[in-house]
Amino acid sequence: MPIASGFESKEGIALVVGGSGGIGEAICLKLAEAGTDVAFTYRSNEAKAKDVAGKIADHGQEAHYYSLAIDDEDQVKEFFQILLSKHGCPHTIINATGAHITMPWISQLTPKEWRAVMDSDANGFFNIVHYSLPHMRESGGSYVTISTAGLKRWPTRDVLSVAPKAAIDALMTGIAKEEGRFGIRANTVALGLIDAGLFQKLADHYDEKYMTAAIQNSALKRLGAAEEVADAVVFFASDRARFVTGQTLTLDGGFSL
Repeated sequence: MPIASGFESKEGIALVVGGSGGIGEAICLKLAEAGTDVAFTYRSNEAKAKDVAGKIADHGQEAHYYSLAIDDEDQVKEFFQILLSKHGCPHTIINATGAHITMPWISQLTPKEWRAVMDSDANGFFNIVHYSLPHMRESGGSYVTISTAGLKRWPTRDVLSVAPKAAIDALMTGIAKEEGRFGIRANTVALGLIDAGLFQKLADHYDEKYMTAAIQNSALKRLGAAEEVADAVVFFASDRARFVTGQTLTLDGGFSL
């Protein structure tokens, strides 16, 4: 176990919502490396979930995975009933999921597309909070969510990523402010271009000219890596950040400067 991992005093599991994705997997493995058992959810790719669970076990930690559509309130309610009965309340809940999106101009975005993304992203995360928060109050705990650096520097045609994350960011601030008296912390990691997860799925939308400009406009002149995201998330989740709440760490290589 790494020195001063920050999870030695925590009982139970960490929950990663969206743990089978590229960034979610890196977070799961970093949590296991830090010495905590992990439960995670996946949408439909059970084979990938089994692979991630095996890697967690290779780190000597227990792994439990569950299929979950967070925009389905009934599913989320049932999921937490099962999770709590099997594992007790998680000491950490990490939201690493995001909607599968296109990249339209706002002028071309339809109300149907807007509603679908808000339901599967912002409203889905609220479902997670609604069914977990009363239990998190009992022993304290930490929420960490993945957001976007687009809230600081607008990325053209990225409204379906930025808009739901703005709602989630506001919710996280409210949790930090209102629930701190119960020992609950809430922090956010806002991402720029990370060579993993949704970015790779949207690769067809980024031509060579766009990528060259994005890299040159960042201070560090490169893309980020999933492991770097995981380092930041696990720090926020750990006792090393026990006096940190309501904060956003922008992990974008200086793109938003």
